[in-house]
Amino acid sequence: MHKEHSGSHPQKTQRRRLPRSFKELTPCHHFSPRKFFYELIWKAFLTRRVGQRKLPKFPKLTRGQLALTWIGHASFLAQFTDLNVLIDPNFANWLFFLKRIRRAGMKIQDLPPIDLVLLTHAHFDHLHRPTLRRLRSPKIAVVPWGVGDLAQNLGFERIIELQWWESFSHNDWKVTLTPGKHWGARVLGDRHRGYGGFILEHQGRSLYHAGDSAYFPGFKEIGKFCPPEIALLPIGAYYPESFRHSHMGPDEALKVFQDIHAKYFVPMHFGTFRLSFEDMEEPPRWLRELAEAAGATKALRFLEEGVPTVF
Repeated sequence: MHKEHSGSHPQKTQRRRLPRSFKELTPCHHFSPRKFFYELIWKAFLTRRVGQRKLPKFPKLTRGQLALTWIGHASFLAQFTDLNVLIDPNFANWLFFLKRIRRAGMKIQDLPPIDLVLLTHAHFDHLHRPTLRRLRSPKIAVVPWGVGDLAQNLGFERIIELQWWESFSHNDWKVTLTPGKHWGARVLGDRHRGYGGFILEHQGRSLYHAGDSAYFPGFKEIGKFCPPEIALLPIGAYYPESFRHSHMGPDEALKVFQDIHAKYFVPMHFGTFRLSFEDMEEPPRWLRELAEAAGATKALRFLEEGVPTVF
C-alpha cells in the first residue's frame, strides 16, 4: 500500500505558535543561543573546508552486484545493472548558516541518470531542494507521509508517500519505509511530516538506509521481519547526551547493526556538517575501537567519498 502524491488536494493549515525562546527552535530544547552559535556556527566558519571532488569511475556491474558511492553526510548513490538510486542527496556547501566542512565526493553533474530518489525525512540536510532541482529528469521519488509536497515541481515523474512498513514496488525493485526514532518537522510547528528509514530490495540484494534516528527497540523488529544485507547507519551528532533523543553515537549504531542482523555496516552522518558538539574526528575513531572489541571489524566498511565500492 502507498499513496501517490498528486498535489490535487488542498493542504490543511494550522496556526503556528511563536517560539518563547531560541531553545524551542531545536529538537532537544536544551542549549543556549551562545553555545549553539559558538559550537555549530563559529567553529565551523573558522574550519577550513577539506576533501576533494572526484571524477567517479563507475564499475561495470553484473546482475546481482551493487555499487555504493558515498557522496558525504547521509547521501549515497546505489547502482545496480538496471537501477540508479540516490538517497538523501545533498551537494550544498552551506545550509543557511551551517558550513559544509568536507566537500561532496563528486560533482552533481557527474551523476548518472537517476531512476529513484529516496528521501528519509524533511530536514534540510537530508531533503535539499536545490540539489533535487539540479538532477536531470529523476523518475520516481519515495518519501514518508506528509513529505510529498516538498518534492513537487522538482522534475519527478512520480512521487510516492509511504507509512511505516508500507512498500512500493516497480519493475523488479521494492522499497519499504521502516520506523525510526526522530522527528520530521521542516519548519517551526510543521508537525505532520513523517520520517524513517528505507529498505531497498533488488536483484536478490537488500540495502538499508536508517535516515536519522536515535536507538529504539524497533530496530529489533526490522531485524526480525526484514534483515538487510548492507546497513547504512548514522554515527554522528550524539553529544551532548540530550542529542541522543534523536540521534545515535557509534556505540548505539553498532548495537543497531547487531539488532538488524546485517552483514555489512557502512557508517554515515559524520564528518561533513558540524551538527553537534563532539569532535568531528571522534565518531569514526570510536566506532573502529568498538568494532574491534566486538569482533565486527570485518563487517565494517568505511567508504571514501566519491569512490564507488562494489558489494
